[in-house]
Amino acid sequence: MGVLKRALVFGVVITMVMVMRVASHDYGDALTKSILFFEGQRSGKLPSTQRMTWRKDSGLQDGFQIGVDLVGGYYDAGDNVKFNFPMAFSTTMLAWSVLDFGNFMGPDLPYALEAIKWATDYFLKATSIPGFVFVQVGDPYGDHNCWERPEDMDTPRIPYAASKQFPGSEVSAEIAAALAASSMVFRPRNPAYSARLLKRAAMVFQFADANRGSYNDTLGPWVCPFYCDFSGYEDELIWGAAWLYRATKAPNYWSYVVQNISHLEKKVAKHTDRVGYGGGSFAEFGWDTKNAGINILVSKLLLSSKTSDVGPFIPNADKFVCTVLPESPTVSVSYSPGGLLFKPGGSNLQHATALSFLLLAYARYLNQSNREIHCGNVVATPARLIQFARGQVDYILGTNPLKMSYMVGYGSKFPRKIHHRGSSLPSVDQHPARINCQGGTPYFQSNDPNPNLLIGAVVGGPDQGDSYSDSRADFVHTEPTTYINAPLVGLLAYFRSHPPL
Repeated sequence: MGVLKRALVFGVVITMVMVMRVASHDYGDALTKSILFFEGQRSGKLPSTQRMTWRKDSGLQDGFQIGVDLVGGYYDAGDNVKFNFPMAFSTTMLAWSVLDFGNFMGPDLPYALEAIKWATDYFLKATSIPGFVFVQVGDPYGDHNCWERPEDMDTPRIPYAASKQFPGSEVSAEIAAALAASSMVFRPRNPAYSARLLKRAAMVFQFADANRGSYNDTLGPWVCPFYCDFSGYEDELIWGAAWLYRATKAPNYWSYVVQNISHLEKKVAKHTDRVGYGGGSFAEFGWDTKNAGINILVSKLLLSSKTSDVGPFIPNADKFVCTVLPESPTVSVSYSPGGLLFKPGGSNLQHATALSFLLLAYARYLNQSNREIHCGNVVATPARLIQFARGQVDYILGTNPLKMSYMVGYGSKFPRKIHHRGSSLPSVDQHPARINCQGGTPYFQSNDPNPNLLIGAVVGGPDQGDSYSDSRADFVHTEPTTYINAPLVGLLAYFRSHPPL
């Protein structure tokens, strides 16, 4: 490592340590709002308990054109399409958040369970016809050409499905993971519903594995470039099997994970710009690539069983940590001057929340087994991993050079012109008349703040120089997504009960 790079890394470490010392955040308030956000993303018939009341019913005919009920689920971001690939990943992460950190959620736990069930109820519908898994609802091109409220949308609500003839292993396996993880969440609370989720998870996983292929190849014109799978479907198959093993302890799922993990070691995953990952596939995690998540999840099972045969999982989990920590000689991510983690691709805060979640989860597994990580001559203790994750969360909440929160409604300074159709257009209560496809354009172009606060929404975040332009048109930085928030829920739950010393 050159002198300049060492100096820059040292500066980032010092910045992050300073952030830890001055931060003082209401993690409980942020947790409440991070879960509330999901109510703003709901599609379907809203319940009487809906707290984000400016949102109304939408998508009530989804699937009816082909005789299937596909009402429900979530809009992924600031548009009105239901993309099941990122929706399933968000659900898996919400479930993992509850499994590992639910005991710290206090009065917000019931709302977290509601957020998960809103998705799993929909996924039960999307997988209800044997031989088909619905992977998307809505024509994305028609949707993106309009700026209209979900309550008004009149763009084509075309359902797209994976089948034996048109495989979609990555989406199907991610749905299986979401259902399996969620089944554990509901097992002590609603055993019958839990059993239904687990049975469906096994069925969908079998479908994904038996009909191997990427939905890029079969549904590419409609799923790309929005949620193309650039890392292949093998990672989702192993991820799904790992969650099914954790949920069932059935040895066939464990065998599947162990026998197939070597295939991931040989693959080079791609960014959305088709460039190979700098840190290696083992260092990647997000809605598209599950490698690091697989290693952390399986490491929990191995560390708790105290087995001596750890395979590639624990070594790769350790290597992943070493690619993230700024003081590590093998760091492969970048950092802003203010200490925010950066990786290539849009909506950068998805990387900060997802990777921080993994570090926090792994720190707790390491603590339970009295382990620490060695990154060359740098020792990374579980406490250091927790400190790192807290630093990223604190940055998001306002401990940054701009002293602004990137969560809508948290703190006194936060994004006001987010790239989100429903938030930027007057609510149905305020403007009962329909606003058509092009009728929303003046609202999109307006310099006024959004009239409806999408409380808890975390946007894509600042640029790598810690600057932020609060512009609706700058969707890379101002658009919120479910997969930014979902890992953050677990992080905030932990820090709510573990304030800084």
